[in-house]
Amino acid sequence: MGKRDPRVDAHIRTSAPFAQPILVRIRDTVHASCPGVEETMKWTFPHFVYKGMLCGMASFNRHAALGFWKGALVTSGPRSADAMGHFGRLTQLSDPPSKTVLAAYVRKAAALNEEGVKSPRAAKKTAPRTIKVPAPLVAVFKTDKKAQAGFEACPASAALVLSGFRRTASPRSDRRSHDGRDNPAADR
Repeated sequence: MGKRDPRVDAHIRTSAPFAQPILVRIRDTVHASCPGVEETMKWTFPHFVYKGMLCGMASFNRHAALGFWKGALVTSGPRSADAMGHFGRLTQLSDPPSKTVLAAYVRKAAALNEEGVKSPRAAKKTAPRTIKVPAPLVAVFKTDKKAQAGFEACPASAALVLSGFRRTASPRSDRRSHDGRDNPAADR
């Protein structure tokens, strides 16, 4: 039998009145669908663990949320765009999936954990970052090809620092704070 955590009881008890029945139904369905599940608190929200992270629920002032750790594999759909989790803003008991559908999702998530399936990772963005080179630096590059070659060979992080040289190389009287006032710290 799974373990219930008293901290989850407290979380449900202190949630907004509209959210309490939603959270109780989610909790009971998860336990009924996966008898070995354990409750815990992570990131201040109740989570369910079975051979790894299974799912989590949360309550806010005006809505509740439910999300599966391997959501794309479990629900075959993307995360909700309007709220945390996979099912949008849950504001009434009819908003979350039915007990039957939720139970199927929980069983599928548990099976994925038993099989050791990992969550799919988002593809890394490989597009190179364009760095705006200030005009004074471009002028230097026109006369000093060695400096230009060195700049182009730099990693992007170093090129960003170098391309920001104008701000730090300007005369102290020209330095202003972000709101346009004189910046006395720049004169130190």
